[in-house]
Amino acid sequence: MGAPRQAKKKRRFRPAPPPPRWRLPVHRRPFWAGIAVGLGVSAALLVLVFAGRPSSPSANAPWGANRTHLRERLRALGLPALPVEGRALHTHEHLDLYLNGTHVAVPAGIGIGIDPSRRFFSPLHTHDRTGILHVESPTRTAYTLGQFFGVWGVRLSAKCIGSYCAGGGRTLQAFVAGRPVNGDPTVIPLRRHAEIVLAYGTRPDLPKRIPSSYSFPAGD
Repeated sequence: MGAPRQAKKKRRFRPAPPPPRWRLPVHRRPFWAGIAVGLGVSAALLVLVFAGRPSSPSANAPWGANRTHLRERLRALGLPALPVEGRALHTHEHLDLYLNGTHVAVPAGIGIGIDPSRRFFSPLHTHDRTGILHVESPTRTAYTLGQFFGVWGVRLSAKCIGSYCAGGGRTLQAFVAGRPVNGDPTVIPLRRHAEIVLAYGTRPDLPKRIPSSYSFPAGD
């Protein structure tokens, strides 16, 4: 008899290892991948930059006179930057602002710029914090409330004043001589001794008595 045959060893089945994750080299990745990363970094930088900056004049009240870039705003509005106040048309109006039930002062110096060498004037400006608007123009031109806010650099529209916009039970309402004005307040004309009221907020936020007139100083 021959030698007994040895039983063959059974091989255990081992699953193949998963293929390695394939990634494009950096220089061959789609351009939008770089853009997405860049936008994410830019957004983060913007958050850091604006976190420490003051609000713009169009944001939260109270607003300053906002003399920065006044010349550029006048140029965009088609209004002159005058070396002296105009004399062909000289009228005064009064503006009352109410935001969420609080009276907000109109600042002094709106529309009066200061160059390195001299001052200049918009035909629409303020001299003090009384809310009196001065129209002192070299031509007899009809001006509007929207132009004054454009000179001021504060947003005004049918629904918004600055960053305060209608919604959630709040509205922006306008009154002239105590009577409500329907539509866009930017087209309200600036006429001599007009009493203009802009009130933003809920109905209970409205002043108990809407001013219908203003006691202008003698000679105004």
